[in-house]
Amino acid sequence: MAGNTTLTIIKPDAFGAGKAGKIVALLEEKGFTIKAARVMQLTKAQAGEFYAIHRERPFYAELVQFMTSGPCMPMVLEKASAVSALRDAIGATDPAEAAAGTVRKLYAESKGRNAIHASDSDENAQREARFFFAETELLWG
Repeated sequence: MAGNTTLTIIKPDAFGAGKAGKIVALLEEKGFTIKAARVMQLTKAQAGEFYAIHRERPFYAELVQFMTSGPCMPMVLEKASAVSALRDAIGATDPAEAAAGTVRKLYAESKGRNAIHASDSDENAQREARFFFAETELLWG
């Protein structure tokens, strides 16, 4: 899995605004293949655990509240150098700074409501994928 897969989450703001299909289409156009996907609403405990790395950061409580505010869509994506390719495809956290044609430039509302999550390393991509999906739910090959 390392290197060629990553995890993304279409966040509640984009999902609730009906932008999930457009985001998936854009990612597929950029060469990503969906290996697992689901629609779910995170509980406070799940969001807290997923974002535990940020527990001491000032935005943690707001992030947990936001991520539990509505349905989201976690996905495992495959592409060569998936982590860096996805981060390039989604753009800067602040949509005002994101490059033209990126997910966040097209669909994010603000730095806090930025439409999409992307793993930041191969190691975190594996950990995050296992958080949302059992091995039997992932399509390989």
